[in-house]
This record gives sequence, structure tokens and C-alpha cells, in this order.
Amino acid sequence: MKTFGPDFLASLTPRPYFWRYLLTYAALFMGSTLAKVKVRGRENLPKKGPFVVACNHFSDYDPLFFSYAIRQPVSFIAASDQEIDLVFAWAPFIYGWIPVDRTRLSPSTIKRSLSVLNNGNILGIFPDGGVSYNLLSKPKNGAVFLSNLGSAPIVPMSIYGAERAWEGALKGIRSRVCVNIGKPFGPYKLSGNKKDKEKILNRVGREMMCRIASLLPENRRGHFKSEKEIIDRLQKQNKITPDDHCYFKPAPE
Repeated sequence: MKTFGPDFLASLTPRPYFWRYLLTYAALFMGSTLAKVKVRGRENLPKKGPFVVACNHFSDYDPLFFSYAIRQPVSFIAASDQEIDLVFAWAPFIYGWIPVDRTRLSPSTIKRSLSVLNNGNILGIFPDGGVSYNLLSKPKNGAVFLSNLGSAPIVPMSIYGAERAWEGALKGIRSRVCVNIGKPFGPYKLSGNKKDKEKILNRVGREMMCRIASLLPENRRGHFKSEKEIIDRLQKQNKITPDDHCYFKPAPE
């Protein structure tokens, strides 16, 4: 099947706010058609921006259910080095995104992201840096770094079940997709020398992933499943106990 690669993806930018606002309704329609979507914790979303939403990335369909849950225009950051099948290339083309190099935050990515936050809007990030297929993986530092630069809190969110949505739809089955939204935290200030800042980025990045892990079933927490004490505390704080999926079989780590 024909795919669209880095050159096409790197040329994309978020579409005008009004256009993305209209497309949010399309996400509501498509999400409801493809799956039975259960969203919990929407009251944890700040009343207005700017803020960063950091979410796990288990499926190529996550952005659809991300928009379904937030119900506001989101400027997504996405890797520019991936390839997208022709069947699905229309989605990023219509909605647009901020392309990013997986290995570093380029000045253009930082500039575009800060423009989103400085205008009081929402920045969507998958901090794992790519689709991790069912288990939470270690984060990149971009979400925490941009939160600091834009003085914007981070809202942790989880999506699971989306990996079955398209397969189920082809069989005439509306699969179950769960979206959990946790309480916002931060932003944290980066201070000190380069080494000190790196420590803060790593510490807050780990906290961010623990917050996302607390919104996932235990068998999907991947690298963070050992943080049980922290996760239990965060679940009490969020008042959300994630639903488990009886059909899910975790992939080997």
C-alpha cells in the first residue's frame, strides 16, 4: 500500500483554529460510530488554556479519541519521520500537526508549540515518542520542557482499547474504548545549571508517566508498573479506577 513519508509530514502545520473546531465535531461523530467510548475525568480539564495534554500512545487511532475526549481544538505534536498509509493520510492532512524530530526539539518545533500555548490554546503530546503498542514506555522530555517554557500545566490522560476500534468496525462491532483524564499538575520551573535542569526534566517526566500509568489498567503500565505506591496515591487523588479489558493480552516486554 502506498504511504506518505517524512517529506509530506514535515510540511504539515496545524490548520486554522475554526477549521479544527469544526473537525472536533467530526471526531465526535466518528468516535461514536467506530466504538463505545467511555470518558472519565473530563471535569479535570482546565476551564481555559493554555495547557498541555500528555497521553499514552498505544494505537494509530489515538488522536481521534483524544479529540473526542477533549472536545476542543488541539494542536498535536507528532513525529515527522513516520510513514502513514494512503487510507489514513487524509486525517493529518486535514487537521494538521506540528512535526517534531524524535531525537531533538528543533527551534521551529519549539516556536510553533510556544505560539499555541502563548495564545491560550491546547497542545497535545504523546510523550513516549511513538506508538508503544499496549505497554507504557519511557518518555521523551519534550512535554515537560514545553510546559516549562509556556508556563502551562500538564493534564495526564490515558486511552486504551483504540487499537481494536478499526478491526472491530470492519466486523460490524463497536469495540470499547476507555479515556481517563487526570488532574493537572505543574508547570515546574527549570533552574540551575544544565545538569540540574536535566535532573528536573527526568524527575518530572517520570512523575508525568506515573500519572498516566495511574489512569491505565495494571497490565498496561509497562516500565512504570513497579511504581505501585505512587500510582495508588494518584488514583485516590483522581478518583478514577481504570477499567480492565478482559480480551487484552499484554505484549512481551
